[in-house]
Amino acid sequence: MWKRLAALAALAIAPCAIAQVPSPPAPLTLDEAVSRVARTHPDLRLPELQRAAALARRDGAGFKPPLVFGVDIENALGSGDSRGFDAAEVAVSLAGVLERGGKLDARRTLAQANIDALAPQREITRLDLMAEVARRYLAITAARGQRRIALDDIEQRRRAVAAARLRLQAGASPASTLMTAQAALAQAELDRDRADEAERAARMALAALWNAREADFAEISGDPLRLPALQDFQQLAALLSDTPELAVVAGEARVREAQLQLARSQLRSDLSWQLGVRNNRASSDTALVGGFSLPLGSARRAAPEIRAAQSELAMSAVERESRALQLYATLAEAHGRYGTARLEVARMDSDVLPQLQRAEKAAETAWRAGAISYLEWAQLQAMRIEARQRQLDAALAAQTALIEIQRLTGQPLVATASEGNTP
Repeated sequence: MWKRLAALAALAIAPCAIAQVPSPPAPLTLDEAVSRVARTHPDLRLPELQRAAALARRDGAGFKPPLVFGVDIENALGSGDSRGFDAAEVAVSLAGVLERGGKLDARRTLAQANIDALAPQREITRLDLMAEVARRYLAITAARGQRRIALDDIEQRRRAVAAARLRLQAGASPASTLMTAQAALAQAELDRDRADEAERAARMALAALWNAREADFAEISGDPLRLPALQDFQQLAALLSDTPELAVVAGEARVREAQLQLARSQLRSDLSWQLGVRNNRASSDTALVGGFSLPLGSARRAAPEIRAAQSELAMSAVERESRALQLYATLAEAHGRYGTARLEVARMDSDVLPQLQRAEKAAETAWRAGAISYLEWAQLQAMRIEARQRQLDAALAAQTALIEIQRLTGQPLVATASEGNTP
């Protein structure tokens, strides 16, 4: 009876145990990797602190010159009639500076321009960081692609070793043929192990971007051979006008324009004034005292700073033109590299690899029949693996160019290694 109850209990527990088996975690996508970095990376928190500092400076720039309270004591602690404080004269005054030339508005404008210049710089930091995420993610897919090629090579080398062993036992080929096949197999296994190490290092490098000490993801999604079709080059080039890199130059131009306005405000001297009351202890008389001062030669002293600010402002237009030309040239180069690499990936997939695969199978059949030498078969095996490696290298070059195009145009990064249409 107890055995029957135990069996029933086991049957009742089994479905629960099966239901509690955790499902494998979903593969880490590039979008998820980008989200992790966006939530944790310190470089994206710095702009907020920089903005807070700039706001504090703007508040400080809005203050007018302070009023100065002063006390002057004369004819005190001397000798003769001025011994002690009996003949002392005490003046209590209030002084200040009357700013002229719009200095207050110029300081406020400069402080606001510095705040506005932070926004495109933050966007550049974000795009650069997202591009780095995409490159490290691509490194993982590259290592996995290398491993797939190595496993394919291992499989065909094992067939060659098995066939060489059979021919050696039959006396149809020398022992050197078997040794050569075994050496080729060992090299393929080395390529597999090297790809495993490269993937491990790439996974750690990616996880480090969100401050993880271990790669806290099991699998990734994405195939570097999937390459989407790009827009026309002129359409992409039109997006350069809105890129954050040019917005940074425009922001610097506004800062320099504000600096020029501040320098011009120095053409008019500030008026210093003072007003107070003086008391004479000896006569008990009280009288008002006042005065003002105005520096001379302000225009001459301000002229060099104005000329420097004008030159720096003129530099902004040249810098924008130069930067726009550089961005256009870089985009053209990246667009060309992407198109060329994408064409190579497609042609290798449609023309080269199928032919080499058929040739390698035919060579295997011919070698087993004794019609060709082992070296001829091994050469075709190596050519097919080399062609697959060339296709992978072209795909990685295309993906790298695509990441650069997205960074240049300022568009949101897509999952370059996992999305898109197969060419």
